[in-house]
Amino acid sequence: MRSLITRAGAIGCVVLLTLTGGVPTTASALDIVLNDVAADRVQRQRHFARGELPLATTPRLDQLDERLKSLDLAPGRAIYIRIFKAESELEVWMQNGGGTFTRLAVYPICHWTGSLGPKLKEGDKQSPEGFYTVGVQQTRLVGRWRRAFNVGFPNLHDQLLNRTGSYILIHGGCSSVGCFAMTDEVQEEIYGLARAALAKGQDRFQVHIFPFRMTPGNLERHAEHEWAHTWSDLKPAYDSFERTRVPPRVALCGVRYKIADGLPGETGSDDRRLPVLRPVATEARAIDPNAVIDAGGNWIAPPCELQDEAKRREFYGGSQIATADPATAAPAVSATTSSASITAEPETPIETPVAVTGSIMSRTLAREAEAEAESSNSSRVRRIQQSARPTRREAGSPKGDASPTVDGFGSATFRANQRLTATGG
Repeated sequence: MRSLITRAGAIGCVVLLTLTGGVPTTASALDIVLNDVAADRVQRQRHFARGELPLATTPRLDQLDERLKSLDLAPGRAIYIRIFKAESELEVWMQNGGGTFTRLAVYPICHWTGSLGPKLKEGDKQSPEGFYTVGVQQTRLVGRWRRAFNVGFPNLHDQLLNRTGSYILIHGGCSSVGCFAMTDEVQEEIYGLARAALAKGQDRFQVHIFPFRMTPGNLERHAEHEWAHTWSDLKPAYDSFERTRVPPRVALCGVRYKIADGLPGETGSDDRRLPVLRPVATEARAIDPNAVIDAGGNWIAPPCELQDEAKRREFYGGSQIATADPATAAPAVSATTSSASITAEPETPIETPVAVTGSIMSRTLAREAEAEAESSNSSRVRRIQQSARPTRREAGSPKGDASPTVDGFGSATFRANQRLTATGG
C-alpha cells in the first residue's frame, strides 16, 4: 500500500488523502467533494501520486525562456490570472509592449474541491468565486507551501455578505480543500512569474475566479443552476477582458461588483480593499438601489459609476470589440493612453446612465428603465423582495422547507421588511 499525505501550511487548505492501489480514499473526517463537475481531478491526483508527470496539457516548463521570447515577453512584466473551475484551468497573462496582455500559458489545475458556486463559510470545502488581488505580503508564506500565494479571500464583497474562510491559496502538492492545487513544477513557474512582477513594480496582480468560461453556451447550460443568479456579476469582468485584453477595473456598489473596462497600460486594481462607489442619485427611483432582484427575478445593474467611467466608454467607442483567438486577439488601441484610477464618487452625484458590459445586464437595464416609468413608490421594493427566488436550502434540510427569505449572493439574506446596505470604506 502506498500513501500520499499532503498538508497545506494554512487552515483553509488541509486534506489527508490515502491511495490504496491507486484508488483515492479519505483518511480522515475531511472528505473531498467533487459533486457535478471536473471529475478529472481524481485522475490527476492519481497521476501525481504515481509520479506520472507532467499532467496532460502542461506547457513545456523547461522552456520558459523560449516561450517568453516567442511572445515578446520577459520575467518582471505585470501579470493577470484567471481561474476556471469547471475546466480545471489556470491562465497566466502578461503585459506586452503595447500595454495590453498576452496569454503566456494555460495550466491544468491538479486539484480543487467543492463545486460551482461561491465559498460561503470556513470549512465548507468550497473554492471561492470572484475577484481578488495579490500583493507581496500574500506571497510570503510559512509552513509547507512557501512557494504559494494567498488570493485574499474573503475580499470586501465576501465580507459584506458574511462569507467566512481563510488561507485560500494557489499552491503545489496537488491536494487541498478550498485552495487551487497545482503540481509542484507548475507552481514553481507561476510563483516565479508572480514574484518577478511584484519585484519589478506591479503593486498587486488580479486573480479572477470564474465557475467556467462564461460563454453563451456555458451560461445556457448552467442557466438552472442554484448559483446562476450570482454569475451575472462575474460575466461583465470576463467580457471586458475578452474585448480589451486589459484587466478590468473592479469596485463595489452596495454588495454588487461594478466593472469598467481597463485601459492600455493599466494592470487592474492597485488597492487591497475594493473601492466602494456612491450610488448614482436619480429622481424618484422606482427601485431601491440596494435591492438586487426585480419582480421578474432579474438581477439589477449596480446604480453606481466610476468617476472616469465616461472616459473609459469614450475610449472604446461604446462598441463591442470582437475577439478571435484568446491567446492573440487584442483591440487596436493606443499604447500611450494614460492610466486612470478608480475613486469614490464626488460630492456631486453623476447623473449619466450606468454602462454595463454583457447582454444579460443590458436586458436588465432595459427592464429597470421600464420599471422606473411604471412606478416610483416604495411598495415596489417590497414586491421585488417578496417575489424573488427563495433562499438556497441548507444542506440536509427537507424539500419544501425553504426559508421565505431572498438569498442574494450566499450568506446575505434579504427579508420583506429589511434592506441589506453596504457602506464600505
